[in-house]
Amino acid sequence: MSDPIVLIPARLAATRLPNKPLAEIAGEPMIVHVWRRAVEAGIGPVAVATDAPEIAEAVTRAGGQAVMTRADHASGSDRIFEAVEKLDPDGRHDVIVNVQGDLPTIDPAAIAASIVPLSDPSVDIATLVAAIVRDEEKTNPNVVKMVGSPLSAGHFRALYFTRATAPYGEGPLYHHIGLYAYRRKALQRFVGLKPSPLETRERLEQLRALEAGMRIDAVVVDDVPLGVDTPHDLDRAREILAARTIGSRRTS
Repeated sequence: MSDPIVLIPARLAATRLPNKPLAEIAGEPMIVHVWRRAVEAGIGPVAVATDAPEIAEAVTRAGGQAVMTRADHASGSDRIFEAVEKLDPDGRHDVIVNVQGDLPTIDPAAIAASIVPLSDPSVDIATLVAAIVRDEEKTNPNVVKMVGSPLSAGHFRALYFTRATAPYGEGPLYHHIGLYAYRRKALQRFVGLKPSPLETRERLEQLRALEAGMRIDAVVVDDVPLGVDTPHDLDRAREILAARTIGSRRTS
């Protein structure tokens, strides 16, 4: 691991919250907040991969970099692979971190933590999890759980991801956070694979990698970042970032 790049896939075609990346939060579009958090992680250059000129304009207006991609990508993974091939055709960046464009409150330290497992050359993909503390989330199918084998404190080898309550028995359950750090060769292989049976059944893209024999390791972080999917989520994000802005003004 020598030269990571952070890519943020973003598109306007959200069904539950139209034009989501451009939604205003604390005076800036949401995608700009995500870009800022990724820059603050300090692990490498950051670019937004999009098919929408409006998103690209918002990012460049804020001082960031955007790369235009095709509109027909099936997933963010496909979009960031096209983007890295355009931005870095010589293959200088050997790690690609995929940060979802709807995580405006994500902790930059969590983004930085995602690349740590890739110091082991046998790991293909790294991701994040957080301990589930609310009982209702343990049985909620919208909360994806990671089933893993502990390697060290706060570090797992992922064996499975599921919407079910798992594993069975006493002990913590872990909420999977959909942020990934790929080795470049692993990303290239992943996007070339067809959707797998378990991926289709669980509706979880990461199972494609596991079914293909790729290794995914997970790092435990303190909190699950707020993913903005609904108007209610957007209101919460505005409250969180407004409070942070007020707090930073008081300490400056």
